[in-house]
Amino acid sequence: MRCLVCRNGTMHKDLGTYFTQLKNCYVIIENVPCWKCDQCGEIVYSASVLEKIEEILEKVEKVASKIFIMDYAQAA
Repeated sequence: MRCLVCRNGTMHKDLGTYFTQLKNCYVIIENVPCWKCDQCGEIVYSASVLEKIEEILEKVEKVASKIFIMDYAQAA
């Protein structure tokens, strides 16, 4: 599969780090399954992974204070 951003690279399965800011904290989720471009480094997540990330974020938002770091495999 070709990269949609640079159009030169090839997307391959990899593990990435998902970062976002919620109202009350920053969340970093490590080792998230993704597709990563070997040329530009663009990361794309599948729909099922994004659904799981949404579930994780809903739970984290209730308990986190400032910075919350977790491993995807342990939360999934």
